Amino acid sequence: MTTTPSSTGNSTAPDPHELPDVEQLVVSVLGGTGEQGRGLAQRFARAGQSVVIGSRSAERAESIAHEIGSGVQGASNEDAARTGDVVIVAVPWDGHRELLESLSEDLAGKIVVDCVNPLGFDKQGAFGLDVEEGSAAQQAASVLPNSTVVAAFHHISAVLLLDESVDSIDTDVLVLGDDRKSTDIVQALAGRIPGIRGIYGGRLRNAGQVEAFTANLISMNRRYKAHAGIRVTDV
Repeated sequence: MTTTPSSTGNSTAPDPHELPDVEQLVVSVLGGTGEQGRGLAQRFARAGQSVVIGSRSAERAESIAHEIGSGVQGASNEDAARTGDVVIVAVPWDGHRELLESLSEDLAGKIVVDCVNPLGFDKQGAFGLDVEEGSAAQQAASVLPNSTVVAAFHHISAVLLLDESVDSIDTDVLVLGDDRKSTDIVQALAGRIPGIRGIYGGRLRNAGQVEAFTANLISMNRRYKAHAGIRVTDV
């Protein structure tokens, strides 16, 4: 691996642009029958990734998997959690804690990618909710002590993910976590989707502001009738 001198000059640091080969990893998507989960599953499958979508109803997951095609498999959330090398959590906020608590053993030893946005809505629009642990991702980490939790995929429009006429999605994915190997893997997975870059965004403790920023994007989308994402400059 190519390295560059550290600021101290006493050691070397890995090139942040050099990411691992993740082509052979199995990606499971919990909540894969919802729009966000289904969209991610569809994009990863089109990129050649092995994908399993999970749902409370295995039959529902199998039906959606059949519609997506590209070798996608459907299963219960429990079976999907056990099957995936990397497990994406794309479930409604209301059921977030309960689901992860029920899957704690199934997710042990896995990289768990939380893309849940705790949001509320009123007459003024979307707003971020206060979370006791600080963020949905930190809540996931608190109930999954034997998993490695990474926060990512918060800001991608489900409409774009599901639109098969859109070949390339022009956005960056902020990836946050405390384990470099795991964040590198998730960055590499994000980059499998044409047009997307995975960009390291800091430690997991910073996930709350990333999740809440989704409310700002929703406001932009409503004002401009768009599907706004983000781009990070100079990296």
